[in-house]
Amino acid sequence: MARLPKLAVFDLDYTLWPFWVDTHVDPPFHKSSDGTVRDSRGQNIRLYPEVSKVLERLQDLGVPVAAASRTGEIEGANQLLELFDLVRYFAHREIYPGSKVTHFERLQQKTGVSFAQMIFFDDEKRNIVDVGKLGVLCIHIQNGMSLQTLAQGLETFTNSQAGH
Repeated sequence: MARLPKLAVFDLDYTLWPFWVDTHVDPPFHKSSDGTVRDSRGQNIRLYPEVSKVLERLQDLGVPVAAASRTGEIEGANQLLELFDLVRYFAHREIYPGSKVTHFERLQQKTGVSFAQMIFFDDEKRNIVDVGKLGVLCIHIQNGMSLQTLAQGLETFTNSQAGH
């Protein structure tokens, strides 16, 4: 059996959805009668297409999931996770401004999972560098989270564990 991470952590902006929640959209958000999620201007808000499938796959594999976001729009980010029905997948949410290192230190304290047993998906290189220094396997993503990116990330994680 391939070794799986004990915690999969996701950034939000440009990882789960294609925008910055504190810049490109206008909270508060709501679900309209046709089931779409919209911001206060009525703009349709979407996730990257395979995000729900990615989170479902991790749930099926028994890998707990956490969010780590540095956004200042804390309420809006949490609201979107709720409206998109993603909250059920996230065991932990660290959503507040500051260094991602703080987010990961808190996740480690809360979960007891060592950094070496975590995998992190983020679109920003500086976060990948900072969190990587902790010993977390970081996957730099380019066009949002997808099943292929998840599969490649899990494979990289398994290979990184082979020597341990």
